[in-house]
Amino acid sequence: MTIKIILVAALILSIIIPFGAFLAGEKKKGNLKATLVYNAFFFFSILIVADILLFSGQVSAAGTENITGASSDGLRYIAAALSTGLSCIGGGIAVASAASAALGAMSEDSSIMGKALIFVALAEGIALYGLIVSFSILG
Repeated sequence: MTIKIILVAALILSIIIPFGAFLAGEKKKGNLKATLVYNAFFFFSILIVADILLFSGQVSAAGTENITGASSDGLRYIAAALSTGLSCIGGGIAVASAASAALGAMSEDSSIMGKALIFVALAEGIALYGLIVSFSILG
């Protein structure tokens, strides 16, 4: 029980300490990138150690005689969720870049609206491809 409390405290401190150091040294510019790198490094390293320590034991459940198909169904749902979620995040980033560039270009010359909309639609297609992949995984 105490190891769980220590690991949870270490995870919380791995988030608070780098940003506290950033806020304390806010006078120096360019400190945010280093803070984010340190934060990501410490958080994920502590998360990996916590996973190893907390989930390294033998796990058993009552009534485990018929679980052959349970793990494959769960992995299918995780794969479908990841394909949809990550493609939507990528599509959102692409649409944000393409739409802002299209609006900037259209403010100078309004005759290129059709070409600009094509680039925005191509960026949105990424999310639709991820959705199609998730349907094929589940189907």
